[in-house]
Amino acid sequence: MSRKEVEQVTGISRSTIYDKLNAQSNYYDPDFPKQIKIGVKGVRWRSDEVYDWIEKKSNPKFFNNI
Repeated sequence: MSRKEVEQVTGISRSTIYDKLNAQSNYYDPDFPKQIKIGVKGVRWRSDEVYDWIEKKSNPKFFNNI
């Protein structure tokens, strides 16, 4: 899944995606799917991991553990 596709299905922006991946960011989310390098400059995300993250995020039990 491309970054643009991740943006579309999650509803979050490019910068927020990278903030969620950056352990130094206040918005870091250790549960957010990691990107997979597919070349020198290309990255993709596994769609099953993205959809699992969305499902987990919408689960009330997930928010009770924050």
